[in-house]
Amino acid sequence: LPQSEIDGLDPNCRRFRLENGESLAEKDEVWIDFHCTPILENPEHQTRWYFKYFLGKLHQNYVGIDSEKNPYFLSIVSQDSGSKCMPLYRVMVFRKQGAQKLALPYNPQQKLTVKQILSNFALMDASKSPKEVFSADIQKDLLLLEEQEGSVNFKFGVVYMKAGQKMDDEMLSNEYGSADFDEFLTLLGEKVRLKDWERYRGGLDVKGDMTGKYSIYTLYEGHEIMFHVSTLLPFSRDNRQQVERKRHIGNDIVNIIFVDEGPNGEEPEFNPNNIKSQFTHVFAVVTKRSRRYRISVYCDETVPPFGPTLPNPPEFEDPAVFRDFLLVKLINGEKATFQTPTFARKRERTLEMLIKDLYEEYVHDNK
Repeated sequence: LPQSEIDGLDPNCRRFRLENGESLAEKDEVWIDFHCTPILENPEHQTRWYFKYFLGKLHQNYVGIDSEKNPYFLSIVSQDSGSKCMPLYRVMVFRKQGAQKLALPYNPQQKLTVKQILSNFALMDASKSPKEVFSADIQKDLLLLEEQEGSVNFKFGVVYMKAGQKMDDEMLSNEYGSADFDEFLTLLGEKVRLKDWERYRGGLDVKGDMTGKYSIYTLYEGHEIMFHVSTLLPFSRDNRQQVERKRHIGNDIVNIIFVDEGPNGEEPEFNPNNIKSQFTHVFAVVTKRSRRYRISVYCDETVPPFGPTLPNPPEFEDPAVFRDFLLVKLINGEKATFQTPTFARKRERTLEMLIKDLYEEYVHDNK
C-alpha cells in the first residue's frame, strides 16, 4: 500500500503513510460487498498456544541452556488418538527472540525423546538435556512470557478534536465531547464503571477512581478492548498539557482521533506530527458527515501495511459495518506495529530479562 507520505516542516519529524481510499494500490482492491466481515490478520500467530493447548492439561515443562549460552524454556504436550484430531505433539520453545511453535507427529508406540524434539530447533545443544520443572508456578510464568508476544487484549486511545484544533494539548483540553462524539462512543462499546471492574482494564485504576469513573469497553472476536477516552479521563483546569490524559493515550500504540467538522463542513486538518508521542504508531481519523462515518488512517512508515483496505470513498452509512471495519483495522494495526524494529527490540529485551530471571529461579529450585 504505497500511500501518500506526510511530512512536517521539521526534518526531524516522523514520516507517516496516509491511507484514504484514493491511492492506486487501494483502488486495486474494490469492496464488492460492504457486508462482508473484515478479516483479523495473523490469527494463528496471535493464538495463545500455551493458554489454549497447554494450560490445565497434562504436559511437561523444561528449562535449559542453548548452544549460545542463552536460557530457554520448553513445553511439550501430546494429543493422542483419543481426541478427534490427528495425534501430535505441540511444542513451544520460549527464547529471548520470541516463542517458537511446532507440531510434530505423535506415535504412542514410538514416542519421541526430549532431545529428538529439540533437534527440530536451531541452536540447541544436544549434549545437554534440559531439566524438567515440576513447580505448579511455571504455568503462570510461561503465560506471562506468552503475553509478551503481542496483544491478545487491546487498549486504544480515543481523542476528541474540535474543528480548528491542531495540537495535542488543545485536543486533550476538551473537557467534554459533542453529541456526535458521544454517539460514536456508544458505537464503540459499553460505558462501564471502573470501580471494582473485574475484566480487562487496560492499565486504568479500578479501585479509587484515579483514572476517571467510567470508560468504554467491548469484546470483539475474543479480544477484550478498553478504550482510553480523552473526555472520560481526569481533566485538570490547571494543567494545560493534561498530563494524566496524555499518560494513558500517549502510551497507546493506536489512537482514534474523532474530529468534529467546522460549521461550514470544512475538511479537518489533522497532522500526526502534532501529537507528541513517539509510542503511538497508528492514527485512525474519524469524522461524521450527515449519517455517514468517514475514516482515514495515518501509520508510521516503519509499520508494515495491514488490512482491511479502505473503500473509495472511505465512507460508511451502516454504523454496524463501520464498527466492524474500524475495530479490525485497529487490531490489525497494533499487530503490525509489533513487527517494527522498535517494538521487536523492546520485546526481545523484555523477554531476555524475564527468561533470565525465571531461569535463575527454577534452576535454583531444581538443585
